[in-house]
Amino acid sequence: MQGLYLVTPNWDDTARLLDLSEQALAAGQGARPGIALLQYRHKEAGPALRLEQAGALLALCRRYGVPFIVNDYVELCEQIGADGVHVGGTDAEVAQVRAQLGTDKIIGASCYGDLPRALDAQAAGASYVAFGGFYPSRVKKYAVTTKMEILDQAREAIRVPTVVIGGMTPENAAPLAARGASMVAAISSVYQADDVAAAVAAFTRLYAAEKAGVQIA
Repeated sequence: MQGLYLVTPNWDDTARLLDLSEQALAAGQGARPGIALLQYRHKEAGPALRLEQAGALLALCRRYGVPFIVNDYVELCEQIGADGVHVGGTDAEVAQVRAQLGTDKIIGASCYGDLPRALDAQAAGASYVAFGGFYPSRVKKYAVTTKMEILDQAREAIRVPTVVIGGMTPENAAPLAARGASMVAAISSVYQADDVAAAVAAFTRLYAAEKAGVQIA
């Protein structure tokens, strides 16, 4: 898993959500690596809207060959046959989710700026661990306390892919990719961009440059 980790905004407008998601997915098709994962995250939706949007996004991701992840809702993941689930600090434990979903699903875990938490998640069966926030976010409210140095530590101790979150732009994500972050998670920088395709391309170029041996830090 490497590249852009696209996360959806809290939009009730399903048509708009699908339109911009498809623009992003289509743009990612031309890049290697492109969009690594798409996560459905809507903290304010009711069950009916969550089911509608998640099902539609899953179908879209299937068309573009991108794994589809559900934030928090393990039962929704099972119900629609999503590729996995992402759990936060107040959600179900990784070991519990792994036991429930089995070995084939992707399970991601928010670890904030806490390396021991990431090690525990890895040991419990997490497929990837997410660190952050690194920068102020327009969407998520949390303390911006994570230091870049955690990625140096993670390179030595973490075997699963690492994700960086929190106010990500192609510019401020570059030093994090250079330090070894496997994926960059973005919401506003893509969904609120004037040109969605250009935003996706800018993120994926971080990893294209890395593969070509270009210095991006």
